[in-house]
Parts: sequence; C-alpha cells; structure tokens
Amino acid sequence: MVQELASYIGGLLLLSGAAFSLLAAVGVLRLPDLFTRLHAASKAGVVGGGLVLLAVGVVSMEAAIWVRAVIGVLFLVLTTPISAHLLARASCLAGDKFYKNTIQNDLDLGRDRIWSDE
Repeated sequence: MVQELASYIGGLLLLSGAAFSLLAAVGVLRLPDLFTRLHAASKAGVVGGGLVLLAVGVVSMEAAIWVRAVIGVLFLVLTTPISAHLLARASCLAGDKFYKNTIQNDLDLGRDRIWSDE
C-alpha cells in the first residue's frame, strides 16, 4: 500500500519535473535575448531538477537516498540563482545587447560603477 502510494507520488513528481524542464527548453528557444533565456533556464531548471530529485527520493523509500535528494535540491536552490546572476552580469559587462522592449536594466548600474574606477 505504502509502496504503491510512493510510486504514484514519485511518478507525479517526475512528470511535473519533466514538464518544468520542457517549459525551460521552450523558453530558451523562444525568448528573445540571453537575459530572458537565462531567466527561463534558471527558474525552471531549479524546479524541474528539484522535482525529479524529490521523485527519486520518494520512490526509493530509503532515508539515505532521501537525504541526498534533499541536499541536491538545496544545492540547486542555493547555487542556480547565483550562477545565473553571474552569467548575466558577465554578459552585460561584455556588451551583450538587451531586447528592444527591455524597460529596466539593473545590471547596467553595476557596469557604470565598475568602469568609473578606470
């Protein structure tokens, strides 16, 4: 009974994670510039990858695997936004162009601050 319930919950988590990953792939293909693509990849990557890891933890029904899955999710939650921000900042400093309808550019303030010291 419990094993069957865990299989259903794990399957649901796995399908949800796969759907978020698919949405991330569509976002990377469809969005107009690097910054919006990076947003789609990082947000959906954390959710999609996190749900797949949780599905593995639920289906295995072992404490050691569950702890590893939770640590993996925490690692994704902590590191993906930082890496996405660093990639966007590096791209902005390298002179990558924003989409023409971009309203606010918070990264450009950092660029002026960094380059004013030279």
